[in-house]
Amino acid sequence: MEFPVKNLLKEISFKTSRSGGKGGQNVNKVSSKVELNLDISASLLFTDEQKQILLQKLANRINSEGILQIITEEERSQLLNKQKSLVKLQQLIKNALYQPAVRRATKPKRSAIESRLKSKHMNALKKISRRDYFKD
Repeated sequence: MEFPVKNLLKEISFKTSRSGGKGGQNVNKVSSKVELNLDISASLLFTDEQKQILLQKLANRINSEGILQIITEEERSQLLNKQKSLVKLQQLIKNALYQPAVRRATKPKRSAIESRLKSKHMNALKKISRRDYFKD
């Protein structure tokens, strides 16, 4: 299930702050750390069932107010950090809502069974022909 970025942007809020780590003078001047916030329970994109699944599977990323938080400070650019956080959000939602296809049990075809038994029989005949019948 895909949720395009333009639909997600309507319900996302960003908060920026100064990031630690590499960057030299840049660290002290530029707010490059990005915190993405999404209120799942108030979202109009998801059905009630999807909201429950997201709240259960992403519980470790949801704070006490019920807001999903993604914090990104890997890059020195605020724009790149926003893009990375959006990609992370899409991946989290996609993984949480993924449901594998239900496996249907099947039987082997009759021809497959017959060919397996025939090869077993041929192997048995080969081994029988190798026996030493003429021992004195």
